[in-house]
Amino acid sequence: MEILFTGCRSVKERNPKLVGSTSIWMFPIYGLASLLGPLCRKLRGKNLVLRGGVYTCCIFAGEYLTGSFLKKYEACPWDYSGAPLNVNGLVRLDYAPFWFGAGLVFEKILCRR
Repeated sequence: MEILFTGCRSVKERNPKLVGSTSIWMFPIYGLASLLGPLCRKLRGKNLVLRGGVYTCCIFAGEYLTGSFLKKYEACPWDYSGAPLNVNGLVRLDYAPFWFGAGLVFEKILCRR
C-alpha cells in the first residue's frame, strides 16, 4: 500500500519509472492494523462514516505514537513538518480521507463475515 501511494508521486512528476519507496519500519507499523480486528467486530453494522472515522482516528494515533517513538532515535521514516495541516511533523490531517479508506479496507481484511 505504501509503495503504491508513494509511487503516485512519480505519476504527478511524470516519471515513467513509477518509483515508490518505504522503510522496513513500516512493516511492523502497518502490522499494528491487526489491532483493529476486535474494534471492527464491535463496530459491525454501524454507520459507514462512524466506522471510517473511528479507524481514521486510530490510524492517526498509531502514526503519531510510532512516529514519536522512532523520532527519539532519529529513525522516523516520514517528516511532514513542511506539509500543511501537520501535527508535530508526524501526522498530516489532510491524509484523513486516505486513512478513512484504508481503515475500511483493513476492516474487510480483518473482519470477514
